[in-house]
Amino acid sequence: MKIKLTLGLVLLSLSSALFAQSNYKQSIGLRLGSGYYDIASAAYKTFLNDASALEFNLGIRPEKFGGTRWTNVSASGAYQHHFDIKPVDGLKWFVGGGVVVSNTFSNNKYYKGFGVGLFPTGGADYKFKKIPLAVSADVRPTFNIVEPFDYNGYNNFYPNVGVSARYTF
Repeated sequence: MKIKLTLGLVLLSLSSALFAQSNYKQSIGLRLGSGYYDIASAAYKTFLNDASALEFNLGIRPEKFGGTRWTNVSASGAYQHHFDIKPVDGLKWFVGGGVVVSNTFSNNKYYKGFGVGLFPTGGADYKFKKIPLAVSADVRPTFNIVEPFDYNGYNNFYPNVGVSARYTF
């Protein structure tokens, strides 16, 4: 009797861990954003513990205005601190900050250059229970320390809102 009870408790614990678990350790996918430095980026997120995560993005944004074409390539890294949103299992909100470096390539010498920006970030992240998918939405208002080229349309500030879909493992 004790063996059946112990075996039943072990099976119940394993099944609840397998099917009710909504957390994940790492994820990889795509982020679509509205910022100057990227419109689409590869996204990788890894959790350091239950609440702390690092997210890295490698992005691109092509642009054409009249006869001038430029392409912006960027890399960013952000720290995110997560908090549960109860009672929805798997839903968390986060705050943090990060840095972005970018380079603009162009056929016009006035639209070329290297840029560095800092951004606070905040958003929500949801991990589906039964499939290996996490989705998130975030805001990253970016303040450029170094402008890629001399364009004051945004006065060194670029709003950036994004959505991500990532495979979790």
